[in-house]
Formats: sequence, C-alpha cells, structure tokens
Amino acid sequence: MSRVERIFPHAATLKSGVAASLPHDSAGRHVTGEAVYIDDMPEPEGMVHVYVGLSQRAHARLVDVDLSRVRSAPGVLAVFTAADIPGDNDVSPQHLHDEPLLATDRVEFAGQPVFIVAAGTRLEARAAVRLAAITYDDLPSVLDIDAAKATGKLVTTPMTLARGDAAAALAAAPRRISARLQIGGQEHFYLESQIAYAVPGEEDDVTVYSSTQNPTEVQHMVSVTLGVPAHAVTIEVRRMGGGFGGKETQCSAFACYAALVAKRLKRAAKIRPDRDDDMVMTGKRHDFTMDYDLGFDDDGRIRGVDMTFAAKCGWSADLSGPVTDRALFHADNCYFYPAVRAVSEPLKTNTVSNTAFRGFGGPQGIVGAERLIEEIAYATGLDALDVRKRNFYGKAGRDVTPYHQTVRDNIALELVEQLERDCDYRARRAAIRAANAGSPIIKRGIALTPVKFGISFTLTSSNQAGALLLVYTDGSVQINHGGTEMGQGLYVKVAQVVAEVLQIDISRIKITATTTGKVPNTSPTAASSGADLNGKAAEAAALTIKERLTTFVAEKWNVREDEVIFLPNRIRIGQQEVPFADVVKQAYLARVQLSATGFYKTPKIHWDRKAGRGRPFYYFAYGAACTEVAVDTLTGEYRIERVDILHDCGRSLNPILDIGQIEGAYVQGAGWLTTEELWWDGKGRLRTHAPSTYKIPAFSDRPRIFNVALYDGQNREESIFRSKAVGEPPLPLGVSALHAISDAVASVADYRHCPRLDAPATPERVLDTVDRMRAAAAKA
Repeated sequence: MSRVERIFPHAATLKSGVAASLPHDSAGRHVTGEAVYIDDMPEPEGMVHVYVGLSQRAHARLVDVDLSRVRSAPGVLAVFTAADIPGDNDVSPQHLHDEPLLATDRVEFAGQPVFIVAAGTRLEARAAVRLAAITYDDLPSVLDIDAAKATGKLVTTPMTLARGDAAAALAAAPRRISARLQIGGQEHFYLESQIAYAVPGEEDDVTVYSSTQNPTEVQHMVSVTLGVPAHAVTIEVRRMGGGFGGKETQCSAFACYAALVAKRLKRAAKIRPDRDDDMVMTGKRHDFTMDYDLGFDDDGRIRGVDMTFAAKCGWSADLSGPVTDRALFHADNCYFYPAVRAVSEPLKTNTVSNTAFRGFGGPQGIVGAERLIEEIAYATGLDALDVRKRNFYGKAGRDVTPYHQTVRDNIALELVEQLERDCDYRARRAAIRAANAGSPIIKRGIALTPVKFGISFTLTSSNQAGALLLVYTDGSVQINHGGTEMGQGLYVKVAQVVAEVLQIDISRIKITATTTGKVPNTSPTAASSGADLNGKAAEAAALTIKERLTTFVAEKWNVREDEVIFLPNRIRIGQQEVPFADVVKQAYLARVQLSATGFYKTPKIHWDRKAGRGRPFYYFAYGAACTEVAVDTLTGEYRIERVDILHDCGRSLNPILDIGQIEGAYVQGAGWLTTEELWWDGKGRLRTHAPSTYKIPAFSDRPRIFNVALYDGQNREESIFRSKAVGEPPLPLGVSALHAISDAVASVADYRHCPRLDAPATPERVLDTVDRMRAAAAKA
C-alpha cells in the first residue's frame, strides 16, 4: 500500500482525475529553473526600469521635495510625482480614498512612496532615488497599539459580535480571570518579490504582467490611475513565487507604477524592488492584543467571555476591516461560549498598512481562544486537552457561534480523539512530566490543539467565479479561470476536475495563464476558496460541453442519452466505444459549439455585519496538531521534536498536494508564533527588513518527526467533489507549538501558574517567561 493510500483510503478510477495524487503542474520546471516568472521574461529593446523613492519619516509634512539631482542622474529618463498621474491618485482596495499611490502634502509611515524614477537600468534607477532632497516638518507619530488606543483613531468601522448576556454570565461565574494577550505580526517573505512588467499598446491599451493574487483588482487600479476604461487594461499572471496574502492588494501599486511609466514613455517598463525595500513598503500580518475577561467553573467549562481584539492596522484601511472581523469570527475556534461579547478595534498607526496574510485574522482569533483554554487548565489543574474537549461545540443548545451561525458539520471531537489515540498523547504527556521532574535544565512540553476554520469570503459578493473551457478538434482542451497559481497547486486541481468530468487524461488539458482578457470580474485567490470557486466554475463549463456532446452523440448514433457513457479517453455509445477525440471531431463537423463558460456562486451564505448575524461560512474545515518540544531553560532556546497532524480536507482533490500544503502551513504558523519578530525603532523605521534580521524557519527548524494524515471523511456540503479547502485552515495548527513551549516553561513552576507566553515566543521571551515562572514559584 502506498503512502497516499495509507493516509487517504479513497482511490479515483481515473488516475488523472480527482482524488489522484498528481504532482504540481510546474514541479519539474520549478526544479530545473524552466518555470518562467516575470523577472525571467525576455526584456524587449528599450525597456525601462522603475524604482520608488521612499519617505524617511513616519509622519511629517512634505515641505519641499527637490528632485533636481534625481532627474540629472545617469540613465534617468523620467521622474514621476503625484502631479504626473493622469487619473486618480488612489490605490485603496476598499475604495475609501485613504491610500494615495504617491504622497502629496504629507507622509504617514517610514517607507511611503513619494516619487518614482524610470531609467535605462535597474541599478541606475535604484541609485537615482537616493539623490532626492526632501525637507520634512515632523509630526507626532503613533507606532504601537497602546499609543493608538490613546488616540482613539481607527482606520475603519469596528465590529461587535454578541450572544447572550456576557456581563451577567461573568458576574455569576464561580471563577474569573482577566488578562491581556499580545500577538506579533508576520512578514510574508514570498520568494518572488513584488514585481510588475507593463507593455504599452495602441491608444489606451496596456498589458501588465503582475505577480498578483487579484488580477481584477489590479486591472481596476491601473485603469483608475491611468484614467482609462477597464477594457483597455489586461492583467496576466501565470505563476507567483509565493503570495500568502501579500499579493492580494499590495501588488496594485507596483502594477500602477509600471503602467504609468510604460504609457508615458511608450516603452515597456518593469519594477522589482530589493527585498529590503519590499519589506519596508509592504504590509504584514496584523499585530493584535486581546484583552479578555473569562468566567468558568471548577470543571473547566466556560460560562462567559468578553474579548477586545485591538489591531495595529497602519496608516490606511487596506483590508484591516475584514481582517479584524475575521479575528472575531475565529475567536471561538472549536468552543461554545454560552455568553459572549467580542469587539474589534482596527487602530490607526504611523506604520505600513497591514494587509491580508494566510488566515486573514483567523489565526489571531484562534490564538486568543486557545489562551482562554490555557488559563482554565492552569487555574483548575486539568489537562488542557480535557478542557478543550469539555468546551467543544456539541448538540442543540451548544451549537451556535457568536455570530449566530449553527455549527452543523462538527467533527472536532471525533477528529481530536482519533489524533489523541494515534499519537499516544496521554502516555507521552505522562512520560514528559516524569522526565521534567528529573531534568533541571532541559524541559519538554506537549500540546494538542484543534482548529475549526470557516470557509468563504465574509464579503458575500466575492464568493463567485468564472471559467472558460475550449475543446479543440484533436480532443485537446484548454481551461482558463480567475484563480491564480502561487505554488499551491490550484491549476492542477482545476485541471483534475475537468479531467474527471470529461474522463480524459490530464495530459490532454492545457492550463493557461490567468488573464482578465478571458475571464472578467474575478475574485481574489484568497480565503482558501480558490479550488472551491474555480473548480466549481470549471466543472460547470465541462458539464456544459459534456451535455452538448451527449446530445450530439445520441442523435448521430440514434441511441438514448443514458446509453452515452463517458469512459477514460473514450465514449461508450450503445455497444461500441469511440475515442473522445474522434467524437469531438465529428461534433465540430456537425457544428456543435465546443467552447463553454462556467459560473459558480457559493450557496446558502449571507451576512449582516451591522447586526452581527448570519451565515458567513459555507462550511468549516477542521484539524488538530500535537507538538512536542524541548526547551533549554538557561538560554530560552527550543527545538520542535515531533509533530503529529490529522487534518480534514473532505474528499481531497489531490492528497499529496494537500499534505504538502498542511506541512508548509504548520511550519509557517509555528514560525509566526516562535522565531518571526518584526521590530520598529522609535522613529518608526522597520529594522527587521532582511533575512539577516528577520528569521523565518529554516530547513533545520523542521520537526525531527513530522507525521501528517488526512481525516477520512467528506464535506457534507456540495463543494467540488465534496472536498474541503486547505490553504488557510492548517496554518493555526502551528498554535500547538506555542502551547507546547508554554507547557515546558510551566514545568519550572510545577505547572501551578499559567505562563501567559505571548507571541512570538522568541528565545528571549521564553527566557523572560521562565524567570517569571521561577519568581512566581518562589513567591508561592
């Protein structure tokens, strides 16, 4: 039995269709270097390079911007300021007009774009921007959450979720704890930086090759910047070298810069910032604090919760509204709160505007939920896993979320108990506690944490997708849709859907670049919805072709339609079998249309943000991870020894790709909560702006033992072939690493005190927490 068969017992009859473990469509080209990214595209004669001049102040008036030395620098062809923008000087994704493409009279964060330079080479453009002489009149700057709270300034409207009387429940609870949790941000650190390459066309036309998760949004921004209709702008993206949300909105400005230069100079133009400038200019995962008031009883059951999630949003709204909303949506994780109040505070700061990041606020909410469980476990002396299980959503009366959606597909308890058995959690926990009693320096810890993750865009209108399917007379097929490929395997999954419907080998299907010239008005590839939405749209297009061919064959061969059966690469017609390509050729000669569009919109969902009620999610994806760590209590350093994961992908479209996504998501989530620390100095300048100072997990940081299995089940909702999304839901599995470290730290005080270990749990923070635990133990 193969590894895939062991972890996913279902098998597809068509080996290239759904449920087959096929490699990523570009895997070979990735390894050999033949996969073409934007910076690999041949540069035409006369192409110019663009670079951005950035603010050196966090908050200041622009008294004078002297660009004379920039204009006279070697190789410079043109310099652009806000006055040179023919359309609107605005790239705010929610159309709040709070984010100018280029600063005008003031700057609001260190790194804000002020002007752009076009030169013959990238080095010339990069050198020229540093010659600007800008005079600033400094203004007071707000750089952190506490300072922002004092000002009371928000970037968008906050949200409140409430069910029951939280104040009364807290007052009546036998036990009550109030405290604060701090959660750090995270840099996307995609391998391919932000990049755009624009080619001018006739009249208003321009084609932009953009590393974007959101081609339609980029199309709109470029058209608005240039002051031309959307039909004049074509955005194309074949692949990205990673995105993780960082290329949902923040890519737009780079496309606009390239297009602006290309149209003005009538020459192709490309912009690719250095890694340092990319990190300074672009937003991150939001920092949060959670102030919580928690009521519970001696058995560890929650009675009431009041939570306020304050987010460091940056200088403009970007996507902070929906990000902070989603933090509240996931602040319950798998747990039923009998009475709850949750409030968001999207705070304005003079830092780069934070943005979408894999999980979109959901992971921060889940970290908050798990802190509540940890508090109860240490206060009562119960195993944290038992506290979790006692508070899981259950039957009627314990199945309604804080946003009033009924949880109908709850498999959390079954999944967690299966992992608990499979990883031998109880015996290992007992062994770890015994070992810690005799080990004064190296302490081990273990934690098993669950995940419940809602799937759908909370902006209901984004839950739609289109596809275009073309069948050629030789039986080959081309599929195009609005989803973008950033390494996650979306293209091959959608091709598998088409292969399954038409029963043809995937080698007969051409996966084309995503372009606004084929499928218009697409949603971003985000919210884990890429395969759900685009797979369904492609399925609809393929079913249309299949129905047309079925009708044609029944008429031509004089059989009933139920006697037309699609088999692998052939069609059974009554008692005979005809190759698929031959049937297609006959259909063409009979003037049967061999192209089709497909469209899909997610059913059942609705959301009233003002009322805090609705069904924002079509379904939930579940998972659980058990992490074991070893911590050096003299240095605060730690090592992840073992990880066991059981994750719910429904009936996986491609098990081997989903396993890869789960593995990568865990490491990225654990990295966010442990080693990845963003640090700004007192002048608002990002100092962790390169690999030398910002530490993502390296190969040596991987778990020594890494076991991943897929839960054997299917989606109860009619998703694409009953699969479930896998992009974002596995990332919060990394929360178990934070809690395993916390468990190890707690051992120095004989597990009598909650460590309240904030994130990221860097060695410095771990060591500080160890010292605090020892002091608490001594005081007791």
